[in-house]
Amino acid sequence: MTYSSYLNYGTFVSTIANLLVVPTTDPNFQQILPAMIADGEQRCYRELDLLDTQVRDTAGTLTANSRTFTLPQTYGMFIVTNNMNVFTPSGTQTNRNQLIPTTRDWMDAVYGNEASSTTPSVPRYYAPITDQIFIVGPSPDAGYTMEVLGTIRPTPLSASQTTTYLTTVLPDLFIAACMIFGSSYQLNFSQVADDPQQAVSWETHFNKLLASANTEENRKKYASQAWTSQSPAPLATPPRM
Repeated sequence: MTYSSYLNYGTFVSTIANLLVVPTTDPNFQQILPAMIADGEQRCYRELDLLDTQVRDTAGTLTANSRTFTLPQTYGMFIVTNNMNVFTPSGTQTNRNQLIPTTRDWMDAVYGNEASSTTPSVPRYYAPITDQIFIVGPSPDAGYTMEVLGTIRPTPLSASQTTTYLTTVLPDLFIAACMIFGSSYQLNFSQVADDPQQAVSWETHFNKLLASANTEENRKKYASQAWTSQSPAPLATPPRM
């Protein structure tokens, strides 16, 4: 089975409908389609940790005499934060100062005061309160600009968001992920279903595609063989010189 190397929302819908053997206009299919997309996208994003979902957002701003910092959402909601930097002087993006992650308990013990005790007072540490709210220490004396680096969830595929990274770069994997959910929509998920192997077959196909996609993603991150971008070499005896 082969797929186009490029999908948009229209071709995705028609492809899924063809594979499930239902009309694209079927009301039940149209109702379940957003959930199918969400299930497929979430699995792909979680299992691949794509470089394309990692961003630098410099729209964050600290508040003077307050330890609380809420993550910006310029490119989407952060799922994972990797690093935070504070720029100095205040109101500029001139000098980048990397903050060190620590625990809330340590921050409360060492930098418990909301009011800054010195001028200038530039934070050096940060700790999570929730997935979107952090505290910094020492408390800032001015509204310094913050830079957050981490992983976001891209806008889901829809009639208004006609393409995503998954539909343009990994359409085969995305189709397979959605078809696993589609099998439950058709009740082909058990031994009493018309085709009990449908979900199993798509799961197997997905995992094969996932392995090759992970290899390629690790190459992009220079996390492949010997921390390079080269493809992993097969285990074989090297030729004699």
